[in-house]
Amino acid sequence: MTQRLNATFAKTSTAFVAYIMGGDPDRAASQRVMNALPGYGVDIIELGIPFTDPMADGPVIEEAGIRSRKSGTTLVTILEMAVEFRKTNADTPIIVMGYFNPIHQMGEAKFAKAAFDAGIDGAIIVDLPPEEDAPLREAFETHDLALIRLATPTTDAARLPDVVRGTKGFVYYVSMTGVTGTALSDSGSGDISAQVDAVRKASGLPVVVGFGVKTPERAAEIGAIADGVVVGSAIVKTLHEDGEEAALALVKSLADGAHSA
Repeated sequence: MTQRLNATFAKTSTAFVAYIMGGDPDRAASQRVMNALPGYGVDIIELGIPFTDPMADGPVIEEAGIRSRKSGTTLVTILEMAVEFRKTNADTPIIVMGYFNPIHQMGEAKFAKAAFDAGIDGAIIVDLPPEEDAPLREAFETHDLALIRLATPTTDAARLPDVVRGTKGFVYYVSMTGVTGTALSDSGSGDISAQVDAVRKASGLPVVVGFGVKTPERAAEIGAIADGVVVGSAIVKTLHEDGEEAALALVKSLADGAHSA
């Protein structure tokens, strides 16, 4: 619900947002990590929906999606994970992130109701432009769910109002062109600051920055500019290569970095 997102941004100057791929490496492990995230400093959870053609994802997330699908994960599995999480946590927002096809297959109204019933607060649908999202946005409005839009370095001043119109909760600023997991340029903070200010002014909403944040130092740097910091690929990579304890330790260090801002 939008209220849960609003409450989160009201109580922290910089929200730390952690992305994991639902069902990677399997449902049980993914659920354990998801349930643990708030205890390691995560303010908002982004739960990835695996998809067969993840065009905006770099190799780390793409391979996580392959593992997830091989373990049997579907959109219904993602909804079930949210239900399980809500048995012990009523406050931490859950945003699902993925592509439109699985939602379209389920039906916008059916998905919106199922997401609300599962305790999901909103969604980022990376391949659904504002010009085409009215049916889903209307279904979300019925249940006070946030359809969160992406702004990028190529979003110019003329298009920005269209991008942020109808957005609720926050705007996700993609800090670079390209795919997830790409290294964020250390020289780009000034440009990011100007863009974040522009998006914040246009939307009247908090702005979180993602793509390429991998270290606590960078999380702190971005956290001083934005209202939130998103980390995904670094967490997913560590979970795959080093296991749950290492991934959660990384999450804690990144959250501490973001919150230090």
